[in-house]
Amino acid sequence: MDSPRTALIFGISGQDGAYLAHLLVAKGYQVHGTSRDAEVNHFANLERLGLKGKVTVHSAALNDFRSVLSVLRKVSPDEIYNLAGQSSVALSFEQPVETFESISVGSLNILDCLRFDGRPVRFLNAVSTECFGFTPTPADESTPFTPVSPYATAKAAAYWTTSNYRDAYGLFTCSAILGNHESPLRPVRFVCRKIVSAALRIKDGSSERLKLGNVAIERDWGWAPEYVMALWLMLQQDKPEDFVIATGATHSLQDFVATVFDRLGLDWTAHVDTDPAMFRPLESPRTLLNPAKAAAKLGWRAGYRMPEVAQLLIAADRQGCFGPTPWDA
Repeated sequence: MDSPRTALIFGISGQDGAYLAHLLVAKGYQVHGTSRDAEVNHFANLERLGLKGKVTVHSAALNDFRSVLSVLRKVSPDEIYNLAGQSSVALSFEQPVETFESISVGSLNILDCLRFDGRPVRFLNAVSTECFGFTPTPADESTPFTPVSPYATAKAAAYWTTSNYRDAYGLFTCSAILGNHESPLRPVRFVCRKIVSAALRIKDGSSERLKLGNVAIERDWGWAPEYVMALWLMLQQDKPEDFVIATGATHSLQDFVATVFDRLGLDWTAHVDTDPAMFRPLESPRTLLNPAKAAAKLGWRAGYRMPEVAQLLIAADRQGCFGPTPWDA
């Protein structure tokens, strides 16, 4: 009988890391994950998904080559998923150095450790469709990057580093270019969770007013558990390739707000204010995405689009659950 595969998830405590751990445990993997300080991290998302005791956590600092190499040699993984790094576009304008270092330098350290160690390991790097910037036509894997935030710039650097190590050293390395994807495991400071949480409080009688920045921006929103399924599928292919992972449907943030409030029987215009002080210094007005390659080669398609995602977030907050996962369907 074959021994179970071993996976190492950098950034296991975040939304995607926790859902991916849930998927891999369900598939029989031995799952390991990292945090900068595993002894003080409460791993609330893992606990919420019932994974405490089912995964092994390690301390590792991605900006420290020796720290990364140490955990790689301790775990000896078959697959590595890099989901770590500062993940807020808005915060990246306030913390550009931390953002760039945690994302691009972190990715470089993992890749160089793989080159140095020499074992055959499959590596996936999570990047972002924010790298595309403004997309007047649907962006696919051949669309040039024109990043407009420190976050997107860092992700673009991580993408090209991953590609370079694949071509230069023959490593199995690939990047998932992920569209916006949401779940109840997101912190409330992220805009979709912020909107849903405020709308539910208003529905329950709160007199607060929700303040938002530019609600005219257009994005492609999907359901996070479906997206981590795509990450796993990418590392099961015969050769490493990059994929755009998205729904292919674009909506404005105003549409998302209106959908959430409407599902609760509320008129959003009576409860929401636009605050110019919350606008970002630079922002892409629209993101159009083409996930056709993922459908053709991975057999992956998003089952939930923005209206369903809004409803799932409302239901999850009301019921205290974490929503549907495709591997449990």
